[in-house]
Amino acid sequence: MLAALTGMGLSAAAGLNAYIPFLVVALGARFTDLLVLPAGYEWIESNWAIGIGVVLLLAEVVLDKVPAVDTVNDAIQTFIRPSMGGLIFAASTAASELDSSSWMKENPWVGVVLGVVISGLVHTGKMAARPVVNVGTAGVGGPVVSTVEDGASIGLSLIAVLAPVFVVVALALLAWLLIWMWMRVRRWRRSRRDPAYQPG
Repeated sequence: MLAALTGMGLSAAAGLNAYIPFLVVALGARFTDLLVLPAGYEWIESNWAIGIGVVLLLAEVVLDKVPAVDTVNDAIQTFIRPSMGGLIFAASTAASELDSSSWMKENPWVGVVLGVVISGLVHTGKMAARPVVNVGTAGVGGPVVSTVEDGASIGLSLIAVLAPVFVVVALALLAWLLIWMWMRVRRWRRSRRDPAYQPG
């Protein structure tokens, strides 16, 4: 159960920023005993994987702070974030000895699918909200929101690895935030279509 919570937390973090949870897992496996990656996933902690992850993270952090460019970046990340979520979920659950479910071991694809779905949902919420933030704040709010998202991705990744029990609370807060943002997006779109619309 704890392994699944770790995977869920890391996947959700990947929906906000694909490379932060990847590097948390890679560096955690490389330099600590918190994670021991199983056969087939050792490449994650290799020098070249960490190096590429750092370069991509730096590019993501810069591009996601530029209005309009962030929307293009989100479109590209539609393929990357869910894929990373699936990879990290599978790697982290396979690495944990706490989850001794033989069914999960015999069906490792389940972890990949769960990771893709969780990461994809978070990414979709982020991608839908960002243009509204940019237009509503004349581009000023985008960098602020992006910084908050990066911080949330770091926090969620660390919670997932260090205290997976609290992932449930973190995911509940994230779900509430995404629902709230989605409602704001719907209201904003309706007000643009109908100037006479007054939100209740």
